[in-house]
Amino acid sequence: MTDKPSASRARALAAELKELRRQAKLNTKEAAEQVNISSASLNRTELGTRMPSIEEVSALLVVYGVTGVARERVLEMVRMAKPSGWWEIGGSALPKQLPTLMAFESQATQITHFQPLVVPGLLQTHAYMRAVMDRGGIPYDEAEPRVRARAGRQIVLTGEKAPRYFAIMDESVLRRPFGGRKVMADQIRKIIKLSDLSNVTVQVIPFERGGYPLYGPYVLLEFGKARDIVYLEHKQASGFLDQPEDTDPFQPLTDTLKTAALGSAETSEFLAGIAAEYDKE
Repeated sequence: MTDKPSASRARALAAELKELRRQAKLNTKEAAEQVNISSASLNRTELGTRMPSIEEVSALLVVYGVTGVARERVLEMVRMAKPSGWWEIGGSALPKQLPTLMAFESQATQITHFQPLVVPGLLQTHAYMRAVMDRGGIPYDEAEPRVRARAGRQIVLTGEKAPRYFAIMDESVLRRPFGGRKVMADQIRKIIKLSDLSNVTVQVIPFERGGYPLYGPYVLLEFGKARDIVYLEHKQASGFLDQPEDTDPFQPLTDTLKTAALGSAETSEFLAGIAAEYDKE
């Protein structure tokens, strides 16, 4: 990865500053005049195409009346803008990047999620979420906020401007019974139900198809007028890739995985068969 300003962080900062300006009940011209910059510069900042200096953001936060922890959080986004991508190391009850991921999901025109390990988060039932977190050793008081947050994210699939959503899973995801047989049967039925939505496509790569390029899970987010972003998440590190040289390889990889997988209709039949197996006592 090259040492370029982070596009993902610039876009996250843009959304943050735009909302803070609205809360302050100022238009861009009024806000720009108070910090002695052009309204065009502020507009580019709020579009995520320009990364402002820390001095400029600090001045804007004064104008917007933002203080304390909220102020420091926004300034930290500017301080960390230099490295390509945006990474968070270590665990927490709710990842700091979660609001940004949710914003990107709501802005995306297409989302592709490849999962060789567990059911993609946007398709999970509450019981399955809890089972996965329990097996991951996440304490109840940390797991419940994550469950609520993940469930809240799922509304993106049924909103007025819902993105096109592709979920690609390995068969092993469906065979690993997190929470037991009933939880898995209910989980698979939820996947089948969501796959009936016109904007949702689910594909499974069955064991019988043999090998395919083995990579970890990823989320490829595509936008109408902005470049792609890839989100990677692991136990102790998660983050965004936003430079073309880093994100471009995920397009042909996605095409390869889709080719290896069953078609959507075949997948629905395949899922129904596995759900029936779990239903058997």
